[in-house]
Amino acid sequence: MTQKSDFQVVSLFSGCGGLDYGFEAAGFKIQFSNDYDKYSVNTLRLNHRENVLHAPVEEVVSSEIARVIGTKKSSCDVLLGGPPCQPFSKSAYWSKGDTLRLKDPRANTLEHYFRLVEDILPKVFLLENVHGLNYNGKEEGFQFIIERISEINRRCGVNYNPAWAVLNVADYGVPQLRVRFFLIASLNGKRFRFPQATHIPIEEAETTFLGKMGFSPYISAWEAIGDIPEDKSQKLKVGGKWADLLPSIPEGENYLWHTDRKGGLPLFGWRTRYWSFLLKLSKRLPSWTIQAQPGSAIGPFHWQNRKLSWQEMAAIQTFPKNFKINGPQTEIQRQIGNAVPSLMSEILAREIASQFFNKSFDEPLILSVPRCETIPEPEPVQDVPDRYLHLLGDRSPVPIYVKGQNLP
Repeated sequence: MTQKSDFQVVSLFSGCGGLDYGFEAAGFKIQFSNDYDKYSVNTLRLNHRENVLHAPVEEVVSSEIARVIGTKKSSCDVLLGGPPCQPFSKSAYWSKGDTLRLKDPRANTLEHYFRLVEDILPKVFLLENVHGLNYNGKEEGFQFIIERISEINRRCGVNYNPAWAVLNVADYGVPQLRVRFFLIASLNGKRFRFPQATHIPIEEAETTFLGKMGFSPYISAWEAIGDIPEDKSQKLKVGGKWADLLPSIPEGENYLWHTDRKGGLPLFGWRTRYWSFLLKLSKRLPSWTIQAQPGSAIGPFHWQNRKLSWQEMAAIQTFPKNFKINGPQTEIQRQIGNAVPSLMSEILAREIASQFFNKSFDEPLILSVPRCETIPEPEPVQDVPDRYLHLLGDRSPVPIYVKGQNLP
């Protein structure tokens, strides 16, 4: 899949390679990779990645990178990195109400990312993170990034001019609803232009003029994984106290189906659980975000009322078809769930190649998901087992407070 290239890429916080595969598909060469996690490093090596440094970013020094890419100024064409995002994630707000964010020791990875930007001075750098990095009123991490870039410009006499966007990858043909923050800057001050969305929800494509303007419907979960057979060697049976309730939930629904506002039985209060609790894929819709650390009842689950295999998760994340991974099941899911969808990376990589390196592309996107002419009907829904009927009753919703208002 990798094309011959003279463009050298340094990849930090590489994980299992989601960003890297997209840049390779666009013709870049990943010359140096780094991650502190031994399972991720094993995955990179299993997929024939060379020059993989197994170390925390605090221990990565520019001389080690220069040994691989050369010591000439700006030998690095692109530096990639998605520093660990836990201090800025939405789930942190759910579990803690607020977070330490920039004061969280894990946010120290941002500083080391920019330490290496300053040391290496790549022609272009890309930083990826959760969209919570730039929450209104909670953007300490984002402000740190902008100030740090200004410092690098002053100290090194360069002109990094950052452009940033929060993108839903489904808008670009990824078969998954996943929102991420991207920031891209070039050494010479030319500002990056993010590509326009190409896909819209199926109901919009069918009922509005947008479909007639060249937008395609979202890529569905069926188109991504419908032809992947169940891997019987993996433990995909759902466990825990809620496993037998899952078959009573239709495709594309979650526990909210069993509230007084939906079509099931009133077993739960409205919005009293995580959105992903008992969440099931629909064949006609994109997948919801693949989770890195799910609980026993946290989806998305397959429409056949089982867990997704790693091959299915990798396909939803648009990894190359020859991607390999092994290790404990929880570690495999963590790696894949933490990754950037490779198709989104390929799209951005092509734009970087075009806007900053004068490279043009005539061939279709390598990692795109083929469309399917027909999608099967939804799976039949089963009755609620008797052992859950004791939950029947009036349930109060969780109050949501927004600027002093109590909303239903």
